[in-house]
Amino acid sequence: MSGVPVVVVGAGPVGLTAALLLARRGLPVLVLERHASPYGEPRAVHLDDEALRALADAGVVGDFLQISRPALGLRLLDGHARVLAEFGRDPGAGLHGWPQASMFHQPDLEALLRAAVGAEPLVRIEHGAEVTGLSEDNGVVSVRVGDRSVPARAVLGCDGANSTVRRLIGARMRDLGRADRWLVADLRAAEPLPVWPGVHQVCDPRRAATFMPVAGDRYRFEARLAPGETAADLALGELLAPFGAGRAEVVRIAEYTYRPQVADRWRAGRVLLAGDAAHLTPPFIGQGLGLGLRDVHQVAWKLAAVLSGEARESLLDTHQAERAPHARALVRLAVLVGALMTGGGRSAAAVRRAVLAGVDRVPAVAAFATDSRTPPLRRGPLVERSGRAGRRLAGTLLPRAQVGVDGRRCPVDEVLGSGSATLSRSASGLVAFADGRRIVLDDVDGVLSEWLGSAHTVAVRPDRIIRSAV
Repeated sequence: MSGVPVVVVGAGPVGLTAALLLARRGLPVLVLERHASPYGEPRAVHLDDEALRALADAGVVGDFLQISRPALGLRLLDGHARVLAEFGRDPGAGLHGWPQASMFHQPDLEALLRAAVGAEPLVRIEHGAEVTGLSEDNGVVSVRVGDRSVPARAVLGCDGANSTVRRLIGARMRDLGRADRWLVADLRAAEPLPVWPGVHQVCDPRRAATFMPVAGDRYRFEARLAPGETAADLALGELLAPFGAGRAEVVRIAEYTYRPQVADRWRAGRVLLAGDAAHLTPPFIGQGLGLGLRDVHQVAWKLAAVLSGEARESLLDTHQAERAPHARALVRLAVLVGALMTGGGRSAAAVRRAVLAGVDRVPAVAAFATDSRTPPLRRGPLVERSGRAGRRLAGTLLPRAQVGVDGRRCPVDEVLGSGSATLSRSASGLVAFADGRRIVLDDVDGVLSEWLGSAHTVAVRPDRIIRSAV
C-alpha cells in the first residue's frame, strides 16, 4: 500500500500545510479541492508564534516571514475613537524565535504554500474534485469523487466551515455561544496611513469594530452588524475616517457570521477532521487559522506513526481527545474577550471606561493582552502531567530556542530531529537524546535553562509538545 496516498480534502492553508507535513514524513498525499481554482480572497490575517511551528516543520516559515509583519500590540478605543488602553508588543523574536504575532495577507500565504507543494514530489493537487462519499474497508478509505473512487490510507478533512467530510462522517457542530454578524472590508492605500501600527479594537456596544494594518499596503476593517442590517446600510467612509482610511481603496466588502462552534466528532476510522471543519471561532483573539495549523501539526506525526506500523490505530483516538478541549478553551476565550470588550449597553461602556483607566500600566494585564501562549493540552496518554514539573510543563510547547552544537548555532528543533526526544540537564549543560544519539548542547541564550526551571528532564513529542517533565 506504499503508493496509496493520504487524501487531504481542501486546499486552503490548513490542508496545504497538512500535505507538506505528511510528505515530509514520507507519505504520498493527494489533495482534493472542489473549487476549480484557488479562492483568492483574504480571510485570516493573524498567526502567533506557536502556530508558526507548523509552518516551520512544513518548510515555509522563512518565506512566510518575508510576506508578513510583526503585530505591534492592541489599542482599545471607545465609540469616539478615544484611547481607553494601549498594550504594546515587542516586534522582536519571542520564545520561539519569531515575533509573537504576525499579520499577513492570506492569498500570499496560500501562494507560497502552493509553490512548496508544487516542488514536493510526494504531493499532488486536483482542483475541481468534489468529494461526494466515503467508505472504509480493511484499513482503506474509498473516497468518491465524481464517477470514480479514490483509495486512501487515511483522509484528513480540511474543507472548511461547510465541510463535506464532517457531514459524511455524521459529525455535528456544537454551539459555544451565539452567532455574530460582521461586515469585513479589505483596504489598500497607496501611501501608508497615519495610524498606530497595532490592532485597534473599538469597544462600543452600539458599533463594535476593529481596524488593523495587515501587511504591505493592506488594511482591514470589521464592524458588527445590527439585526437586519446589511453592509449596504453602513456609511463605510465615516466609519473609516477615525483611522485616516476614509479615502483608502476598498478591495472587498463581505458579510460574515461568526459562530463559536466545535464538532462533536473528529474521527470516524481513518477519516479525521481539522481546521474550520472541526471548529469555528469569533475573531477577537485571532486564533482561527492558528487552531487549524495546530490540528494538522499534531495529527501528522500520529498518522505517519500509524500508517508505518510504528503505532497502533488507537493513537488516532488522541486527536480529538487533545485538540477538541484545546479548541473549546480558545473559542470560549474568544467569546469572553468579545463580550468584555464590546458587550452590554451604555452603562457597560461607562463601566468599561472606568475599569480600563490605567489598566495598561499593570504588568500582569499587559502581559495577558499580548502573550501568544495558549493553554496546555490536557492530561492523557500522550501528556503526563504529574509532579510539580509535569504540571507546569507537560502539554506545553518547547521553546524553539537557539542552541550551540559542534561550534554552530541553530534552533533546538533541528537538533531534536523529527521524532520523539528527551532534553536533560547535565554537569556539562544540556543534553538531548534524539535519533539514538546523545548530543551535548550549549544553551547560548539561557532560554532553555530558564524555561526548564526545576525540571531535570523533559520528554518531547514529535510536534514539540512536552509529554512529561520530572
